[in-house]
Amino acid sequence: MNRSSLMSFLSAVAVLLVGLLIGLVILLISNPERAFEAFNTMITFGFSSMRNFGDVLLHATPIILTGLSVAFAYKTGLFNIGAAGQFTVGAFVAVFISVQFTFLPPALRILVAIVGAAIAGALWGAIPGLLKAYRNVHEVISCIMTNYIAMFLTNYLIINHIFDQGRGTSLPLPTDSNLPSLGFENIFREPLGAIYRSSNVNLGIVIAILLAIAVYVILEKTSFGYELKACGFNKDAAKYAGINQNRNIVFSFMICGALAGIGGALTYMSGTGLSMSITDTLSQQGFTGISVAFLGLNHPIGIIFSGALVSYLSLGGTRMQPFGFSPEFVDIVVSIIIYFCAFVFLVKTAIETKLFGLGKKKEGGTTV
Repeated sequence: MNRSSLMSFLSAVAVLLVGLLIGLVILLISNPERAFEAFNTMITFGFSSMRNFGDVLLHATPIILTGLSVAFAYKTGLFNIGAAGQFTVGAFVAVFISVQFTFLPPALRILVAIVGAAIAGALWGAIPGLLKAYRNVHEVISCIMTNYIAMFLTNYLIINHIFDQGRGTSLPLPTDSNLPSLGFENIFREPLGAIYRSSNVNLGIVIAILLAIAVYVILEKTSFGYELKACGFNKDAAKYAGINQNRNIVFSFMICGALAGIGGALTYMSGTGLSMSITDTLSQQGFTGISVAFLGLNHPIGIIFSGALVSYLSLGGTRMQPFGFSPEFVDIVVSIIIYFCAFVFLVKTAIETKLFGLGKKKEGGTTV
């Protein structure tokens, strides 16, 4: 392991341990008698059975994709805080196609729904991309606005096109519109008396992993990825080298939007019975993707593992309620642990400076 990889690993472990420690302290303040039991459940639940581990992979699927969306933008010098909106429009298009296009064969309908979600997310991502490229509007501002526009627009479209009056949500997806399980139900299961309970983990996790590999190849092995990163590292040098910066900004945001849109599609096509609600709250997966990206150090392969870790902690946190902790309190603890991971780059810099002595100046003014 080279020095850079070691520092990256140490910084990720450090922020995770500090986040866990802060979470434990909060548990102790709230209910010291049962804090350690609850904490132990949170950090062991995901591995307590194959079914639970399958659920970890299931819940990791969308946040791996939103993490990739954030990381791809970051690698190209942009900050995609609009993954929540891109996730939402992608989810709506996938649900709409799944519900309304029942004349298509199931396999083709699933493919069309995922592709449609990717296109919808890409087009939604193009909005802040175009504003950034041609009007120099900061992407954080435009992404925040498009997030809320996406939320209220999908609310309107759900009510007018795929609303279930009895449930107050979007219409349920037909069973044959759900992603195939690929036989995972025979692996990720646990005995319950004479029968087995299986996880709903499915093709989605395979798609997420393949897309992470594809993003890595694009960024590290292609001239297109080189151009994108060149614009992120130094836009003036990239322009001098003849790289079309405006085009690359738009393309970068479109790819980010497509990734997040697919994440939305896979969430509602997972076979868990989820339906889109009429809500005034932005999709949490889009913001969790920021922490997933930073904890994975914006490396596509690292994001697979950081997404699984964040999912592991979140799922374990939901099992603390029987120990006397309210759902809201559990959310606070898990959120502190997860979002503390966003400090990973700050910790990495501190490790570089303190542990390895990087950044210290000699008397002559040069750096070591």
